[in-house]
This record gives sequence, C-alpha cells and structure tokens, in this order.
Amino acid sequence: RTDVVERMRADGRLPQTVTVDISGAGDQLTATRAALADNYLVAIVLTFLVLVAIFTHWGWPLVILTAVPLGIAGGIGGLVLKNGLGVRQPFDMITMLGFLILLGVVVNNPIPIVDGAITNLRAGASSAVDAVRDAVSTRIRPIMMSMITTLFGLAPLVFLPGEGTELYRGVGVVVLAGLLFS
Repeated sequence: RTDVVERMRADGRLPQTVTVDISGAGDQLTATRAALADNYLVAIVLTFLVLVAIFTHWGWPLVILTAVPLGIAGGIGGLVLKNGLGVRQPFDMITMLGFLILLGVVVNNPIPIVDGAITNLRAGASSAVDAVRDAVSTRIRPIMMSMITTLFGLAPLVFLPGEGTELYRGVGVVVLAGLLFS
C-alpha cells in the first residue's frame, strides 16, 4: 500500500478517483497481523493468570510483568540496530512471533527473585529491601546462567549469515535483544 499505491498517487500515475483494493497474500498478511495483535493481549492475560495461580496473589504477577515492556523495547531496539548495521531484517510474521516467544522468556527471570523475596519476607526479613537484596544475591547466578546460555545459543542465528538464517533471524534478534535488555 505504501510503497506502490501511495507512490503512484503521489506521482500522479494513479488518479485519486480510482479505488484500489489489495487482496490475496497482501490481504492475508493484514488479517494475520490483526490476529497476532489479539494474540499478544491473550498471551499477556494468560501469563498474568498463570502467575496469579502460582503466587495466589494479584500484585506479585504485576511486578513480574514489568519486565515485558523492557523486553519488547529491547526487541524493537535490536531490530532497529540490526537494520541500522546494514542487514535488512523485515518486520514479518515470523519476527512478530518472536515477540510472543519473548513474552514467555522474559517473565522467567523475575519469577525466582520475586519468589525468593516473598520467602524471605515470610521468614522474617527486616525490610522488603533486604528481602529483595537477599533474593537477588542468591538467585542471580542461576538466572544469569540460563540467560547467558540462551544468548549464546541465539548468537549464531543472529550474527552469522548462512543458509536458512534469513527466515528465522528476526526471531533470534527479537529474543536475544529483548532478553538482554530486560
């Protein structure tokens, strides 16, 4: 629509009185994007409800879900950086699926910290700050180990060109940058 139809209208090759309807693969792409947008909301709500069931509390899952905007910002930043470095990475359907994957991966890191802080508070920690500080000091190593192994596992897909990487590079960039940033 933008690259062809709008350019033709601006150049005067397509009169304003002519109506253009895009169908076929282009129409299916628009419908798929709309469905994925709805799926993001469903994924966030389901993640929230699962966390509520695990923690039996409405507030702690909200603390955990604060990592989601950071992850999404990191994923978008990773795509912008990748495109800025001269490697064209379109925002296609597979890349959009990367954001759904990222949503599930990003919430895994704050869960042990929040759980540890809750445990420390129940055990009689002097303050919430001390409970969180102790939880971070005991849980940061396993969190960092799983995050670093995930980053190194995705690195070849993102940084090394090769056959087949073009298709899934968007997922790799989104998950790697989103996880790193969050």
